[in-house]
Amino acid sequence: MDISSAERILSPAAKKYDSTMSGLNHGQIAETSPRFNDAGNPAGSVNILRQLADEAKRRVAMAKREHPLEEVRERALALGADRSLATGFPFEQALSGKRAVSSKVAPENREGAKTDSIHFICECKKASPSKGLIAPEFPYLSIAKEYERAGAACISVLTEPKWFLGKDVYLKEIASEVDVPCIRKDFTVDEYMIYEAKLVGAAAVLLICALLDVDTMKRYIAICDRLGLSALVEAHNEAEVKMAAAAGARIIGVNNRNLRDFTVDIHNSERLKRFTPEGTLFVAESGIRTAEDVQVLRDSGVSGILIGEQLMRAENKVEELRRLRGR
Repeated sequence: MDISSAERILSPAAKKYDSTMSGLNHGQIAETSPRFNDAGNPAGSVNILRQLADEAKRRVAMAKREHPLEEVRERALALGADRSLATGFPFEQALSGKRAVSSKVAPENREGAKTDSIHFICECKKASPSKGLIAPEFPYLSIAKEYERAGAACISVLTEPKWFLGKDVYLKEIASEVDVPCIRKDFTVDEYMIYEAKLVGAAAVLLICALLDVDTMKRYIAICDRLGLSALVEAHNEAEVKMAAAAGARIIGVNNRNLRDFTVDIHNSERLKRFTPEGTLFVAESGIRTAEDVQVLRDSGVSGILIGEQLMRAENKVEELRRLRGR
């Protein structure tokens, strides 16, 4: 990847946010990461998903003033891509078990990573709306490398700056340092964000059914295909799973956490998997804390699981992932 091009295209909104954050101590940072009540609302405002979408639109509008869509699209397409489903799309290759295990995996985790039917997407996340500040100290490169040693198939990197305290630069640097594919975890509301993702080294982007209609998702998936990126299409209920399928999603993720009220039901993925078309890669997301949880999902035939907070809070992430894998 052309790192200098990626540096030039980092969102101006993210740069401004980084500048604001640089002079704050940890206590102040915790206060600047909004935390929501059990209803998902800060003091009775609109739900969190709408706020996340509105903030993403604001960031995109700011970015477009500095780097117009045509410029960003041209740069992203210039990077080229392997568009073959057989040899390209590394995020999908990893979730289907077709991608070779990284040579950097620790010996004690290598066999599990090679033979397990379920593939782990491990998340780099500094904060969240439901939990506030998760990692006051956030050595994101060290965390990503530890995930790779632990046998992660993929790494999810939060880039949303306001509620998750994410940065585009986290993804750019992680993607250049590890040998596993990374997904840009953000709230995609404009095709501009897909081109940004390509430029900062992502192998996949997140599309959320609750924020997009079927036609928009089809269009975004087509853009991803042209760029050689995978699209993880996230749903929470039966209707959204069917939306994802109608949009042509090759990867459907079911979030066990309801982003409207933050309640968690670990069996949501298990229930909804039956509505996905045959051959679709299926990812269970959120609320997975024990080896028993993982085994339930393994038995139900999911392709992958995304784990964030549980790993972020673990002192030894290599050991924690081995514990969760149960082997």
